[in-house]
Amino acid sequence: MIDPTFRMRREDGASLSDCFRSHFVKRLRQLDVLDNKHVPLAYMRASRWQRLELVRGLMDSDGTIPPDGKRCEFSNADRGLIDAMVELLRGLGYKPAVYHGRARRKVFGDDGRMCAAAEYWRISWTAYAEEPMFRLSRKRARMRSVETGRPWKSRRRRIVAIRPVPSVPVRCIEVDSPNHLFLCGRGWIPTHNTEAGNNWIGFAIHQAPGPMLAVQPTVELAKRNSRQRIDPLIEESAELRERVRPARSRDAGNTMLSKEFAGGILIMTGANSAVGLRSTPARYIFLDEVDAYPASADEEGDPVTLAEARSLTFAHRRKVLLVSTPTIRGLSRIEREFEASDQRRFHVPCPHCGAMQWLKFDRLRWQKGKPETAEYHCEGCDAPIAEHHKTAMLEGGEWRATAVAADPTTVGYHLSALYSPIGWLSWERIVRSWEAAQGSDEAIKAFRNTILGETWVETGEAPDWQRLADRREAWPAGTVPAGGLFLTAGADVQKDRIEVDVWAWGRGLESWLVDHLVIEGGPGDPACWQRLTDLLGRTWAHACGQHMTLARLGVDTGYETSAVYAWSRQVGFAQVAPVKGVEGFNRSSPVTGPTYVDATIAGKRLRRGARLWTVATSTFKAETYRYLRQDRPPREELDAGAVCPPGTIHLPDWADGEWLKQLTAEQLVTVRTKRGFARLEWQKLRERNEALDCRVYARAAVWIAGADRWSEARWQELEGQFAVSAAIGTDGGSVNAASRPARTTPRRRTVRSNYMR
Repeated sequence: MIDPTFRMRREDGASLSDCFRSHFVKRLRQLDVLDNKHVPLAYMRASRWQRLELVRGLMDSDGTIPPDGKRCEFSNADRGLIDAMVELLRGLGYKPAVYHGRARRKVFGDDGRMCAAAEYWRISWTAYAEEPMFRLSRKRARMRSVETGRPWKSRRRRIVAIRPVPSVPVRCIEVDSPNHLFLCGRGWIPTHNTEAGNNWIGFAIHQAPGPMLAVQPTVELAKRNSRQRIDPLIEESAELRERVRPARSRDAGNTMLSKEFAGGILIMTGANSAVGLRSTPARYIFLDEVDAYPASADEEGDPVTLAEARSLTFAHRRKVLLVSTPTIRGLSRIEREFEASDQRRFHVPCPHCGAMQWLKFDRLRWQKGKPETAEYHCEGCDAPIAEHHKTAMLEGGEWRATAVAADPTTVGYHLSALYSPIGWLSWERIVRSWEAAQGSDEAIKAFRNTILGETWVETGEAPDWQRLADRREAWPAGTVPAGGLFLTAGADVQKDRIEVDVWAWGRGLESWLVDHLVIEGGPGDPACWQRLTDLLGRTWAHACGQHMTLARLGVDTGYETSAVYAWSRQVGFAQVAPVKGVEGFNRSSPVTGPTYVDATIAGKRLRRGARLWTVATSTFKAETYRYLRQDRPPREELDAGAVCPPGTIHLPDWADGEWLKQLTAEQLVTVRTKRGFARLEWQKLRERNEALDCRVYARAAVWIAGADRWSEARWQELEGQFAVSAAIGTDGGSVNAASRPARTTPRRRTVRSNYMR
């Protein structure tokens, strides 16, 4: 060891000044630093204290700090020394930034002629007085403390303890070297989606060169990826370094956004640049973080479609790779592409029963408040699986397709953080992240997107239609179940048909789907309107034996408005309510009107000829989804006399999957305006949403009928009527409500009562 004072001493402590020079020079020769400015590898791998002292020594000589003490800087003209300093700082936990420049002073050669300005590199990073970067007192005095410099930095995470853990089976990576050590790049960047695409780029350049297009969300991100990912990839790979032309200021072959090589070229651009997306044909296309792409590239169309069109020239030889962290369900591009693929998932065997399965977060169970107890439960035997079994499970795993791809050449892969090897992200940390995210939609959204790799549904999310299918109940179509007290319907006018859903409503706005009708013909067919008119006089049998008619029919005026106005005026506005949906929430008064509007009847314009109701559809859509998501008592409690919560929506078993998908076809998302303001907007998850629209119109009809404002006496009156009818039918009296379709009180009040006006 060399004394920091560079004084060589014998074991007895006596000075050896006479041999100081020779011994010191010999030591320097052993370290190979004479006439070879560099940091020896032994110093780079020394203890943290020794590396910090080395940095301080370098900073005392070539380091500076401004009077404000914000940033520490190190400058040198030797690129090797700069690289070593960067590695030392990163190993100490700092984030250095490297800048390249030329000296301002004039440089003259041996012949007296002026040469080009000398190159130098400058490293800049943030440090604080708690861990000084200097030994010199005049420089150290300028450093700021964490508390006085940036107070919020005082809450930084720090290592407070290192404790041993029991040995568990792990998967080791071994390289061909005596000590089996390796580094993952100078940037020490962990692998992710983007890194997989960059490795694919390197493989193509080496093995099958061709024109390539790499697309980032923006041009700025493309430049950053080129500097931080692509350039180090080429520099650190001997095979790529031989094939890619070096960067020169006067050579356009290798620039920040263009890399030429034998057999092809790599073009990097942003999804926000239409010019970059249609600049050149490409055999290979890498689309990174596609969910962050704008909806349109310079108003010229979808950037993914524009990019993929560049590869049509190469036909079957082309390859397109799309990677992304998913975002919002229904709007996620990567979700759409994955659903169109064969949807491969990594199946692993259970260590107990051997059942193959892909890992789901729902199967991860733990004691509340104790993430350390997290265990995965097998789908086959339900036995708990400890995390140390994960290594063997991953070794025996395989990719399996879970769907049939629309295009046989499309392959999709999905992998969550649950598969992280031991030593990376543990199940305990995943559980801790989940518990910490509770109470915050934004935190839960980030957890599902980044940890589980799943799409997120914003507040106002549509329930899973499969879950609704499992909760369906049994009653015949066209029959009103017990509890239904009056009927309303919603009609959605389409180009070739009119779809109608009839709903029964009870106390607390509990509802039942009674009937679903499709009237063929469209608004241009008079027979279609006639069948809709006949529907107003139709009756539906109640479970007690009575026959009920529609109290109100809400009909959409968005398509063929004049035809809807003419029909509504013909049949009368007492039982029919033309409605117009508008965006936005209005929970205090979701329905306003009626507004008298002009109508065209038989080619003649009638001023104030129609009565129009305006409906804030967002309010009723959010209400519907809230009612669909709420829990209800189990069957055993219902049989024991328990009641469903107010607003419960009951769906019959004859409602097929297509109708359920239409009922959950929209979701509420947060969008940003051009000025950066956030607003909520309902967006379609699929093209058809007639069931949801009909539900909204029927719910608006309930509001127009006044049911939201009925008194307790009114509800008791309706319940009493059906109770009397049920008693008469049970006792076998002379009056049989089921045998004679008498006009019920709700219909009579539809025409004449103030409740229905």
